Amino acid sequence: MGLAIAKNILKAGFPLVGFDLREQQLAELEAAGGQRAVNCTELAKACDTVFVMVLNGSQVREVVLGADGLLAGLEAGKTVIISATILPSEVRALEAPLTEKGIHLIDTPVSGGKSGADSGTLTMMAAAKPDILDAQRDVLDAISKKLLHVGEEIGLGQTVKAALQALIGTTFAGIFESLVLGHKAGVKGETLFEVFNASGVASPLFENCARLIMDRKFKGTGSQITTMYKDLGITMSVARENGAAMFTTSAAYELFQSGISRFPDEDNWSIVKMLEEIAGTEVKW
Repeated sequence: MGLAIAKNILKAGFPLVGFDLREQQLAELEAAGGQRAVNCTELAKACDTVFVMVLNGSQVREVVLGADGLLAGLEAGKTVIISATILPSEVRALEAPLTEKGIHLIDTPVSGGKSGADSGTLTMMAAAKPDILDAQRDVLDAISKKLLHVGEEIGLGQTVKAALQALIGTTFAGIFESLVLGHKAGVKGETLFEVFNASGVASPLFENCARLIMDRKFKGTGSQITTMYKDLGITMSVARENGAAMFTTSAAYELFQSGISRFPDEDNWSIVKMLEEIAGTEVKW
């Protein structure tokens, strides 16, 4: 997703310097017109605005505060945009060290997956002071379809994302189970798809998920199971911190935990194969 974001920033006419641990990503960035940095510190020296798009909170901390990290190369007035999905507490932990150097911080996880990153149509849930956010709107608009200001307090962006992932994760679980139930009971896959898609639960999420399941595409679709499992773990952590009961989300989390133990290198939809094994059926058109 970071590479896709970088390409859309380049397409919008911004000069761009990137860093990644993988040579293939850096080579592709250069082919798209970007420049490579040798590490995060050198990248920070070359840029006014820095996006951080990695997998988890420990990686964000290493990128920003670690050896050869961004903090060592950033000057006052520059901006760090955390677009990764991490714990609210993890993004809040960056605020003090960055603020001490006069560096601005925007907490804005994204929704839309790899397809949204590729097409520049991500939804961004941004937490920052209005003036700091407004100063970056041109570059944020280059990668998103909707930029939503969810508050000024750092951590609110990640909190909104945690709540959103609860809804998405439980919706996935419902789709998996309903398709397996209907198919096992003798209904054709295309009939289930048509009826569900004409009902009140119709959505791009359902349509994409159901098509991939019935086409038996479980790998390389841009929605790896490890990411959703990580995100639901964040949701459950936020729920514990705030004393919120999450009955259906906890069940979805356990389902994804079972799925990742069976299909660690596959995508979210692979969980349906586990339910199919139990029911003795295979959902297809």
